Amino acid sequence: MVNIVTAEPHQLQIVRDIALVTWPHTFREILTPQQIDYMLNMMYSPAALQQQTGEKGHVFLLAEVDGTFGGFASYELHYKQQPVCKLHKIYILPSMQGKQVGKALLGEVGRIAREAGMLRISLNVNRDNKATGFYERIGFTKTGEEDIDIGNGFFMNDAIMEMPL
Repeated sequence: MVNIVTAEPHQLQIVRDIALVTWPHTFREILTPQQIDYMLNMMYSPAALQQQTGEKGHVFLLAEVDGTFGGFASYELHYKQQPVCKLHKIYILPSMQGKQVGKALLGEVGRIAREAGMLRISLNVNRDNKATGFYERIGFTKTGEEDIDIGNGFFMNDAIMEMPL
């Protein structure tokens, strides 16, 4: 069974540890090692995680299976002052994939968003990420694309996907 908890500030290191394992595995065929390292530092340094949970208002959820944290998600309610829940991140350890961890995390984000009166969940995903198929299977549809300059000569080439609640 998957147990979902809201990450406490002292648990942000767990988020970072999961990201450091999942990112090289997830993006090894999509991004250069240099871009992976750059983005990990940009998004998962202790200071970046504190900023996300502080001034940006992101909430991190941790998924636990048999006493081990195997994945996380982060979301933001009222994204851009709209009735939208923005799913900023969701990553599952390779060893936990296929064990319903991602589905449980998205289910919890959906429950929280519905209770808060949100009308849909929106996310960005690299256009070449195999996770797009997972998102489509659970009800997301592609609504657009965007290329985001993240600095240092790197871009995020994303699909925008949404799911009504």
